[in-house]
Amino acid sequence: MKKILIIDDEVNVALLLSKFLTRNGFDVTTASTGTIGMEYLKTGDFNLVLCDFRLEDTDGREMLKNIKTQYPKTGVIIITGYSDIKMAVELIKMGAYDYITKPLYPDEILNTITKAIETHYALVENVVENVTPDKSSREIKKQAFAGEFVVGTSKASKELLRQIELVAPTNYSVIILGESGTGKESVAKSIHLNSPRYNQPFIAMDCGSLTKELAASEFFGHEKGSFTGALYTKIGHFEMSNGGTLFLDEVGNLSYEIQAALLRTVQERKVKRIGSTKEINLDVRIIIATNENLQEGIQKGKFREDLYHRFNEFSIYIPPLRDRGNDIMLLADHFLRLANHELGRNVTAFSPEVIECFMNYRWQGNIRELKNVVRRAALLTEGNEILMKALPLEISNFKIPVYDYSNNHTEQVEVKEPRHDLKNAALEAEYETILKVLREVNFNKTKAAEILNIDRKTLYNKMKAINIK
Repeated sequence: MKKILIIDDEVNVALLLSKFLTRNGFDVTTASTGTIGMEYLKTGDFNLVLCDFRLEDTDGREMLKNIKTQYPKTGVIIITGYSDIKMAVELIKMGAYDYITKPLYPDEILNTITKAIETHYALVENVVENVTPDKSSREIKKQAFAGEFVVGTSKASKELLRQIELVAPTNYSVIILGESGTGKESVAKSIHLNSPRYNQPFIAMDCGSLTKELAASEFFGHEKGSFTGALYTKIGHFEMSNGGTLFLDEVGNLSYEIQAALLRTVQERKVKRIGSTKEINLDVRIIIATNENLQEGIQKGKFREDLYHRFNEFSIYIPPLRDRGNDIMLLADHFLRLANHELGRNVTAFSPEVIECFMNYRWQGNIRELKNVVRRAALLTEGNEILMKALPLEISNFKIPVYDYSNNHTEQVEVKEPRHDLKNAALEAEYETILKVLREVNFNKTKAAEILNIDRKTLYNKMKAINIK
């Protein structure tokens, strides 16, 4: 069970947060002052601290400095009022994972905490113990990131690494190309950590989930009262990533109007919040990712050619998993170790049948699909070896296309006889349906939700429930 320490001098806020997080499976401790919080940290191995920026005896800056110095394995999220947002952004640059603003909303809190623990600090736990005091912050971050980015042994993986090492030290804008699930964000992070900007923010933005109405505010920020519903000042992603790297995923989904605004910002290296007259100078490296053909989009009038050339100073292609040979099992072993850590299990191996199945399967969802399959199989496995029965039907019953020269046609050969047990049947059916639709739309969650006739929030919840990320 993950342990969280809440440090907040507003007793009611701390109590409500504690009850909410306890109901969601966390072990929660509360402290009313910074001094008490630091004492609790001495006696408990906490995964995460939620710390109010304004405390009676100290402030968030001092608390963050003390926690990161004394307890580097522990993540920190700052709780702040609207007037402290600028300072919260500075604290992120100092090492805080994120900030959440008051009033607190349950979904936002849970999402931020889950991401902090599962995608970053759970990985840091594995590597910080091996970091010596004289290690640079770059090395610490790179060791932590090694939990996400696995360097393969295939020829394609070695060429990918060579290109990353080549472009990382420059300030070139980069386009990362590849199918959905190939690890484009991981490549972007690797470029950032191997660049002179490694100690500055890396901000990732999913452009595929943005509506036309919200995109400008998310990119550029807004001032309080600048439009209906603007109840507070918001820092945009460009401003948050100033000095560091801004990663734009699924950039091909942006509207033409937003593309025009992006072009001005990229050209002028200045940003202006909505409702403000003040221009903010920018020093941001931009990395974009797409699984769409942007040049085809240019021909159809859906993507601006001038913006494309601004982004395309260097391009990297990530090969699909099915073309990476032995990398498949290297990655599978890695994801199994992470799943064991997450679930508290000791699943040590894959059966020979599962290995053969993995090597023959087409992996249309690539690394993302492999990770989900391994996590799900680890959850369903009772012993220490993953067997075929723990795999989804679509994989265990996968058929390999085989060309029959005598009959001049292609036959389908089954990898495994179909399973007929009804255990987890509902989970299987929902998993297969959602994954099938996601593949059809290249993992565009907005389009998938429309096809499934559910809202995006419901889709995200269902994906989380069945371990699809």
